[in-house]
Amino acid sequence: MREIVLINITGEDRPGLTAAITGVLAQGGVNILDIGQAVIHDTLSFGILVEIPDEERASSVLKDVLFTAYKLDQQVRFTPVSEDDYRQWVGGQGKPRHMVTLLTRRVTAEQLQRVSSITAKYGLNIDQIDRLSGRMPLDMPADQGKGCIEFSVRGEPADPAALRAEFLSVAQELNVDIAFQQDSVFRRNRRLAVFDMDSTLIEAEVIDELAKAAGVGEQVSEITERAMRGELDFRASFKERLALLQGLSEDVLEEIGASLRLTEGAETLFAELKRLGYKTAILSGGFSYFAKQLQAKLGIDYVFANELQIVDGKLTGVAIEPIVDAQRKADLLRELAAKEGLQLEQTIAVGDGANDLPMLGLAGLGVAFRAKPLVKQSAKQAISTLGLDGILYLLGFRDREGADER
Repeated sequence: MREIVLINITGEDRPGLTAAITGVLAQGGVNILDIGQAVIHDTLSFGILVEIPDEERASSVLKDVLFTAYKLDQQVRFTPVSEDDYRQWVGGQGKPRHMVTLLTRRVTAEQLQRVSSITAKYGLNIDQIDRLSGRMPLDMPADQGKGCIEFSVRGEPADPAALRAEFLSVAQELNVDIAFQQDSVFRRNRRLAVFDMDSTLIEAEVIDELAKAAGVGEQVSEITERAMRGELDFRASFKERLALLQGLSEDVLEEIGASLRLTEGAETLFAELKRLGYKTAILSGGFSYFAKQLQAKLGIDYVFANELQIVDGKLTGVAIEPIVDAQRKADLLRELAAKEGLQLEQTIAVGDGANDLPMLGLAGLGVAFRAKPLVKQSAKQAISTLGLDGILYLLGFRDREGADER
């Protein structure tokens, strides 16, 4: 009669250990039902679920495993598994799987406790926990660290909306980001990423900077803020703000363009996306003059933004149609996906304002980046703690897979 046994081996990691243990099992004609291994700070945790076809042979096989492990200075624990328990475990196969991703400047026990408690509360079982971020030096400044822990969970929450709301609440309380995604075939198979520009790729709202130069800064900034919060129609507010810039010299564009700063992580993100074969685009309610500067700097494939009308070296206060508003962004995302032969599930959209919500909702991965509360609550995912390169973690990307780590 067969025996099913879970073998757990722990100790200092060393080359050849797996080969030695499986070599003993091979001599006993053992079948492998499951296997997993993790190493933390050179300490090994190795689990292997085996089926020993012959009960009489089981004692000898396990004794040889114990002896081999002892020679390798490892500790071993054997746990018998009943056939009923094994069948129940197999029956769990095919259950929905999701990824919970914790993004933070520094990982703490409280953060992990809160995330794991919420997953348990909603009936999700944690199958695996991985660190995607690199090893963090002890003296890393608090505002410069990057930490990412990924939980692979099994099951379907009874109330997904309540789960997301609780994750968002805890994220705000602890100053972290928590993403919850279905672990589908598309998660690591995105191929098109589109971005808003102002306050997303750059740390400014360009129209506000132009307004300051025109002497109407406070007036325009107030309208911009209300539009980004979703309190005003973007198209109407855009025309209103632009009209206030009438008469501004086009020389100011060059000055402002030279002063714009990229958002943290932008260069890393675009370098990795390009290396991974992604197509990228700017879909901006801002201005093409500045978007094309970013295109050259970051190697972006497509740019769609608003064209300023200039006559005799002066801004007329009018934009050339079509204006890139919320609906136009969503339409452009559809068009670009079709042009590249992609499904919308293979797309990423990133933005910070209410006018970005339609494209964020349409994309397979929609990310509200350092966004207003309304946008964060409405988007599928949100990042406020880390820079733009934190998006790579949502794709399951590990720091050690980056070009700089090779």
